[in-house]
Amino acid sequence: MSQNIFELKRQFLEYLEIEKGRSLSTIANYDRYLKKFLNFSKIKTPTEINQSIVRDFRLFLNRQSNFKKGIGAGTLSKKTQNYYLTALRAFLKYLSKEDIKSLAPEKIELAKVEMRDLDLISPEEFQKFMNFSQGKASTKKHLLVEALPCEKIREQAILETLFSTGMRISELCSLNNDLNLNSDEFSIRGKGGKVRIVFLSDKAKKWIRLYLKEKNKKPNVQTDALFIVNSGKRIYPRFVQRIIQTRSIKRGISKKITPHTIRHFFATDLLRNGADIRSVQMLLGHSSINTTQVYTNISDKFLKDIHKKFHSK
Repeated sequence: MSQNIFELKRQFLEYLEIEKGRSLSTIANYDRYLKKFLNFSKIKTPTEINQSIVRDFRLFLNRQSNFKKGIGAGTLSKKTQNYYLTALRAFLKYLSKEDIKSLAPEKIELAKVEMRDLDLISPEEFQKFMNFSQGKASTKKHLLVEALPCEKIREQAILETLFSTGMRISELCSLNNDLNLNSDEFSIRGKGGKVRIVFLSDKAKKWIRLYLKEKNKKPNVQTDALFIVNSGKRIYPRFVQRIIQTRSIKRGISKKITPHTIRHFFATDLLRNGADIRSVQMLLGHSSINTTQVYTNISDKFLKDIHKKFHSK
């Protein structure tokens, strides 16, 4: 095998695509991260990679401006820096697998990242956000849900599906018409091509059925997507984000709500009601239990607040 570092990088990216089944966006990111390292280090062969070069590269990353956030926004976050180090470590692991001499991948330690804060809304606020409201028409008790505009039904169906399954927004947007609503569960393909089972509540199935009934009335819908925009094309993340933002404003909720907020609430709701963390990890599709661990801290804080509020009064 060639010892040229750029040729090895190309072969590594092909390995990720073919053998590991990584998505094209993941491969593009790895390519970008490794290019940054190679352009910085000026190395030509894998034997030149050593701990001194890696340390200099880490120092370089730590002093880089975060251009995406604009001038004066500070340097790259530790989390972003770790993306570069993870890509480099994966590359070194590939070289080791191919018996090519270079720095051992375990020599690279990721930067310690502070546990992120989750801006979770209270159960009362979340219920206010999720509850379906017909507005002024709600005073008319004879009004049927089926008589509502398709857009309103679609909105509620999307939100109920997100909360019932805990899906990522990308996973929601990829759902197709082949969903079996006679079953409470179905499989989805998440990050890294990993397949997991998610579950639909009766409420979610009810709203999806109502939506499909209205959707099927639309002429010339030629897409296999479950949820579509008014033009007939598949929904996309920004579309869902706008739905959630608009609703939260209308409901007078001051805290920012995003699709990921719903996923967060899904996880903490399970933990608060006694679910074990391993089960939550599987439902969320996390590859590492450490990612799920953040929700236990939120759940513990919730219990602490309950204790303060009700104990020894």
